[in-house]
Amino acid sequence: MATVDFISRIIGLFVFTFLGARLGANSAETLGLPADASAVIVGLVGALVGLILTPWITIRPIQATNKAIREMPISVFFVAMVGAFIGLAIGLMLAYPFSLLPSPLDNIMPPAISMVCGYIGVTVFRSRAREIWDILFDRTSSKVARAISAQSSRQMLVDTSVLIDGRIVEISKTGFLGGTLIIPRFVMTELHQVADSSDTLRRNRGRRGLIKLNELQRNNITPVKVIDDDIDDIPEVDNKLVALAIQMEAYLLTNDYPLSKVAESQGVTVLNMNLLANAVRSVYIPGETFSLHVIQEGRDSGQGVGYLDDGTMVVVENGKHYIDRTVRVTVTKLINREAGRMIFAVPEGTSTQ
Repeated sequence: MATVDFISRIIGLFVFTFLGARLGANSAETLGLPADASAVIVGLVGALVGLILTPWITIRPIQATNKAIREMPISVFFVAMVGAFIGLAIGLMLAYPFSLLPSPLDNIMPPAISMVCGYIGVTVFRSRAREIWDILFDRTSSKVARAISAQSSRQMLVDTSVLIDGRIVEISKTGFLGGTLIIPRFVMTELHQVADSSDTLRRNRGRRGLIKLNELQRNNITPVKVIDDDIDDIPEVDNKLVALAIQMEAYLLTNDYPLSKVAESQGVTVLNMNLLANAVRSVYIPGETFSLHVIQEGRDSGQGVGYLDDGTMVVVENGKHYIDRTVRVTVTKLINREAGRMIFAVPEGTSTQ
């Protein structure tokens, strides 16, 4: 991107210098300066303008448009194109009466009316794209379409933390979610901001989230929609999500514990990925034994720590002596929290008292 910006600035420098010099030479009499001096002064101003503004009037708008089109759901794009055609058709019908106006309005008004009507058509249809698409979709007679529509009846707003976590991709492929994943545009904007962070760890997390988002959109099991709905008078993303979930009567899918508690207090149904992970982890009850590789010391004296295949932490009392070894342990206690599950155990054959 930096190289493209640099090249565009250099091209803009020469183009605007040439245009400025021509304008300065033609305006010399008005400025009260010699033609050469006027051309040099205005040419230098043109060079400065070209150097600074060229990317903003050429490359940046193209990149922004390309990014918006790539991120726009096909349903929104289709409805926006329908709106553009309808708007242009209305503009075409209005163009004839305006072409009868006296000159120069007869040449200016018809194309201006067509452009305004086309813009209004795109804006109105895009702002109501979800409702228009649902109306068209519900009237489809295809059995497959009706099945997908039924599956999509449950809407789940996706938080940024879920995309960064990434487990949602594999879960969505199983079909257990049974609904449509809704990703607001402001969540994607926050994810891009994280990916552009100057902090390396934060930047890597953001980029991981973007990769997982792309994988999520490519899956053929769970429908994914990107929506432009926003709550303009609320600046914080978390508060926007809660308000939007209330407005849409949607579920909120998140890993953020504080956000889940705020949402639940306002009547929003929260789906917490950590709770799901805890629910499907291996279940051991006190008295059961299993093999464990102890890898490090625990927080308290004499403790050793190991992990099950699903990531569950196992704290082994008197397990410090078994570090870097695999030992049979007996479960003594389980602790289940929303943040995760923890198992306490002792080496097999050791008293649990």
